[in-house]
Amino acid sequence: MKWRLIPLLSASGTTQMAIDRWLLQQHRLGKHPPSLRFYTWSPVAISLGYHQHNFPDFWQNLTWEGKEVDLVRRPTGGRAVLHQDDLTYMVVTSGISGTRSQIYQQICAFLLRGWSSLGVELHYGNTKRGYIHNPNCFGTATAADLVTTNGEKLIGSAQLIKNDAILQHGSLYLSRDNTLFAKVFNEHKSPVKLPWQQPKKALIETIVNSLSQAAIDCFNIDLITQPLSEAEWQEILAQPNLK
Repeated sequence: MKWRLIPLLSASGTTQMAIDRWLLQQHRLGKHPPSLRFYTWSPVAISLGYHQHNFPDFWQNLTWEGKEVDLVRRPTGGRAVLHQDDLTYMVVTSGISGTRSQIYQQICAFLLRGWSSLGVELHYGNTKRGYIHNPNCFGTATAADLVTTNGEKLIGSAQLIKNDAILQHGSLYLSRDNTLFAKVFNEHKSPVKLPWQQPKKALIETIVNSLSQAAIDCFNIDLITQPLSEAEWQEILAQPNLK
């Protein structure tokens, strides 16, 4: 099976969520193959889960380094994520059977494998339903999240299923300014300490390459790199309710 790999893209949260929604819709309609992509958020943003309606009012008026912090809503569930120097992965596919938890685990297999190849062993969290009272996605680790052997949450994922089509995306926290994190969530939390140090650009490239190869191995696919075309961009940005 051939999947499409969309090259790393940095854009606003509104644009990134529009791309994810469009890819899911096109795949559901049979117009687009399964896809994998990685992206970063610029400017800094807070993404809310689709059903998350309770959050501090001041989140709507935050600034960081002279720029407004975007407040955007994901098409998926879960809690709020502060996107600042993190890396997000996205998978759109179909034909995976099982419960929602089983589908999560089948997709997350490539994350486990890819990080293991980098020397980071991960396993699933075990927080129960009480997580809904915490507005911070990275404040708890559910069975949909991946944590290190020390219990530190590295990847928080969320999912949307429409008919047979599945959108799953998640944030990989690589670094963080604790000043902003504390201001947003009123708590101090350091990012996971990775076993190797690289400049940000090289680190992201290493992770993307490892996870892409892991996807090829886990899903038994050919991964064809193909940027978004001008025509596709026009469709994406013409979606209603883009804001």
